[in-house]
Amino acid sequence: MDLDSIYLSLKLALWTLAIMIPLGVWCAYQLLNTGSMKAWLEAGLALPLVLPPTVLGYYFLLGFSGKTFFGVPLVFSFTGILIASLIVNLPFAIQPIQRAFEAIDPQIREAAKVCGLSPWQAFRFIELPLIWRGILSASALTFAHTLGEFGVVLMVGGAIPGETKTASIAIYDRVQSLDSTGAGKLSLLLLGISLIAIALSYGVFRPRNGQKRSGER
Repeated sequence: MDLDSIYLSLKLALWTLAIMIPLGVWCAYQLLNTGSMKAWLEAGLALPLVLPPTVLGYYFLLGFSGKTFFGVPLVFSFTGILIASLIVNLPFAIQPIQRAFEAIDPQIREAAKVCGLSPWQAFRFIELPLIWRGILSASALTFAHTLGEFGVVLMVGGAIPGETKTASIAIYDRVQSLDSTGAGKLSLLLLGISLIAIALSYGVFRPRNGQKRSGER
């Protein structure tokens, strides 16, 4: 079992989660009032869902080549694969939270205005508690997707042990070297983690049949 690659994958997933969830909440909230541009913005944010990872990785490689972030090269570095991971995970972090915002009854927001709450107070004390299911769902999807990301990470980061060689790349290397046992163990571990995350997202975090969603009568 390649513990270094597992640790690196978990590190990448946790960093991506820590940055993307607050960003996802902000973006989803802003999308509520974007007017005629909303459809175009949503389409742009959803592109990582349909573009092949190698295509995204190629454009990242072109854009990151020769660039640095506080002196750290973006190509073949953990910083580079983290930035790429953030962009790739935009739809997974934003869409569930956006749907949770849209499910809030507009009358709740009107009532907050009548009560004299500022937009920030209404967001903090009323809307944020109501979208917790969307936040948890986005967290599970983002975490699981980051763990399994292969094409983008390989294109941007290569396979540098301890720096950019994640578990998914380690599986590929094991298969290339005909180490089916090692590849099987790593694959089973990622399969188990991903299955748990998806099950939580579609099961535990979904309102039960006997419960009504926020804003429904």
